[in-house]
Amino acid sequence: MKSTITLVLLVITSVMMRAQQSCETAVQAYSGLNNGIEMVAMNGPAPTNCMFLNGDEHFTWYYFIAPEDTGYVITSDLEMNVGLDTRIGVYSGECGSLTCVGFDDDSGAGYLSTVTITAEAGEVYFIVFDDYWGGAAVATPLMFDISEVEPQAPVGNVITFVTTPITGLTGSECIVDMNGDFLDDVVSTSGDQLTIFYQQEDGTFLNQTYNAGPVMNTPSWSIAAGDLDNNGYNDLLYGGGGGASFIWANEDGTGYHETHDDNYIFSQRTNMVDINNDGLLDGFVCHDIDANVFYINNGDGTMTHNQGGLGEWGGNYGSVWIDYDNDCDMDMFIAKCGSDNIDQLHRNNGDGTFTSVGAEAGIADPTQSWSSAWADYDNDGDMDVFIGASSMGSGGHKLYENNGDGTFTNITEGSGFDAQDGVNIENMPGDFNNDGWVDVLGAGSMFMINNGDMTFSPSICPFYLGPCGDLNNDGYLDFISGSTAYINNLEGNNYITINTVGTESNKNGIGARITVTSALGNQIRDVRSAEAFSPMQSLNAHFGLGTDTEIEVIRVCWPSGIEDVIYNPEINTALTIVEGSSPSKVEESAKTGFVVYPNPANDHIRIDSELGLNNSDVVIYDMTGKLVQSGKLNLLTYDVSELSRGMYVVAIQKNGETFRTTFSKQ
Repeated sequence: MKSTITLVLLVITSVMMRAQQSCETAVQAYSGLNNGIEMVAMNGPAPTNCMFLNGDEHFTWYYFIAPEDTGYVITSDLEMNVGLDTRIGVYSGECGSLTCVGFDDDSGAGYLSTVTITAEAGEVYFIVFDDYWGGAAVATPLMFDISEVEPQAPVGNVITFVTTPITGLTGSECIVDMNGDFLDDVVSTSGDQLTIFYQQEDGTFLNQTYNAGPVMNTPSWSIAAGDLDNNGYNDLLYGGGGGASFIWANEDGTGYHETHDDNYIFSQRTNMVDINNDGLLDGFVCHDIDANVFYINNGDGTMTHNQGGLGEWGGNYGSVWIDYDNDCDMDMFIAKCGSDNIDQLHRNNGDGTFTSVGAEAGIADPTQSWSSAWADYDNDGDMDVFIGASSMGSGGHKLYENNGDGTFTNITEGSGFDAQDGVNIENMPGDFNNDGWVDVLGAGSMFMINNGDMTFSPSICPFYLGPCGDLNNDGYLDFISGSTAYINNLEGNNYITINTVGTESNKNGIGARITVTSALGNQIRDVRSAEAFSPMQSLNAHFGLGTDTEIEVIRVCWPSGIEDVIYNPEINTALTIVEGSSPSKVEESAKTGFVVYPNPANDHIRIDSELGLNNSDVVIYDMTGKLVQSGKLNLLTYDVSELSRGMYVVAIQKNGETFRTTFSKQ
C-alpha cells in the first residue's frame, strides 16, 4: 500500500445532501477523511475529459484547495467502503473549462479507486465521483481520504492540443472515412439515428443525419467499421449489451439500414476482419459471459453466426487483430477480465482455422485488462505489445517484446510503464509526435512517449481517450472526446499517410502489412478495424518520419498474398496504394517491356511494349479503384487530357490477359 502523511489530524467533514451535484455547487473537501453523501439527480454538465460516460450517471462534486506544493492521494480504498464500486476523476481549471489531472477505476481493493496527483499550493482541484457501474455508491454515503505523499516527478505536456467544439456533435466513438474520399469523418450514433460529420478539404465539417432504424442493438460497448460489401462506403458493426447489429451503407452512401440476428451476446470489443480470407470482411464480437462470436460474410448482405473456436468461456473484453508472426495473415489477441482473466493469443493457420498459442508465446497474462496496444515499438520488424491493467489487484501494466520466433519477453521493468499506477480501460498505439517511434496512450490516461530504446516517458493527456484520426488532414493524429475535437498542435516532423485499396483482398485492405523504409529504419503497420476497447479509429495508416526527408521504399503485403512495392514516394502527403498496381507486381515480365511514358504525363501517354498491344482495350482507374476512363490504344498512344492531376492505374487487356502499371498526370 502507499505511504501517506496526513496533513491534518483526522478531519471528518459531514455535508448536506444538496448543492453537490455540479461543478458550480461543489462542496469543499479537506485533507484527511471526508464523509460523503448519497448521489441524487445530476444537476449540471457531466465531466467528459477524464471519464467514459453512458449519459445517465449521477455525480458527486467536491473541490480541494491544496495546502502545499506536494503530492496527494485521493482514495476510496477504505475498509468502510468494501463492496462499493467507485470511479474518481480529478480536474483542474474553472467550471466549464476543466482539464483532467487524474482518473482511476478499480485500482484499489475490489472495485475501489485511488488517484495520485501532484498539486500546487493554493490551486483548486475538483474531485468527482459517479455511479457509472450500477449505483452502489448511490445508496451508501461514500467515504474518501485525501493524504499527502511524496510528489511525483513533474510530468510535461509533450503532446499538446487545440480544442475545437464540433457544432451539433453530441459525442462519438468513431473516426473513419465514410464516403470514400480518404478524409477522416466523425460518426455519432443515437438510437436509430446515424449522424456523419464529413470532413471537408478546408478542415471544416458538414453533417448529415440518417435513419438506419429500427436498430436493435446500439453501440453501448463498442463500434467497428469497414466496407462489408466492397461498394466503396464503410459500414458499421455495433456491439451492444444484448447483441450485435450491422449498419450497411447503400450503393451511393446516401442511406443506411440495419441487420441483426436474435443471438444473445453481451458484446465487448467488436472488429471487422477477413477471417476466411475470401476478400469479404467478416464481423467479430467479444462475448463477456460465453464463447466469442464471429459472423462470416456471405457476400449477399447476410452474415452467418458462428460461436466458439476463437476464445471460449467468458471474460473476453478487448480483441485486436494483428500479424504477430510476420506471415502476412491476421492473428488475434484478447485482453481478458472477469471470470477468466488469462489473456489469449490465437495464431492464424492460414486455412481459416486458428490455434490458441498464448501460453507457448509467453503472453498468457493473468492481469485484468480491457485492452492492449500492439505496435513495433523498437522498429525491428515485428509487433510488440503493451497490456494495460484495468485493476492493479492481479498485477500491473506489462510491456512484452517480440522475440521474432513466436515468443515474447516481459521487459516491463525499467520501461517506464512500471512507474505508472494509474489504470484505465482504453490503450491505443500511435506515433502521436511523428518522430518515427510509436507511442502509447494508456497506463492511466497518459501519453507514454517512446524514447526509441523501449523506454517510455509520460505526458499528460487532457481528455478521456476517444476515437483517433487526422481531423484536419495535416498528418498528425487528433482525437474526439465528447463533443470536442482535440487537434494535435505539434508540427515540424515529417510524415506519410497510406490509404489502402484492395482488389483481390477486401476493399479497405484490412489485414495488409505496410512497411516504410527510411533513414530511421523500417516501420510497420497492420491495417486494423478497431483497437483499444470501445472506439473505432481511422483506417488510414499513419507513419511519422521525424526529420527524415525521403522514403526509400514502401512495401505492402496484402491478405491475398500480393505484394506491392513503391519506390521514393513523396512525403508529407497521403498516398493511396491499390492492390496489384505497383510496377513490381504488374503482370509483366522482362520480355514484355511494358512501360508508360512520359511519366508524369500531360495530354497523352505512350505504351512501350513488345506484346503488340496496339488497338488493345485500355481501362484507367483512380487510386480509390474507381473506373475513370476506358477506350483503345491508337498507335500505342492514349489520350489522358481529361484526367485531373494525380496518380492512376492503367490496365491494358489483350487475349484475356491484363497488364497494369501506374502513372501520374500533371
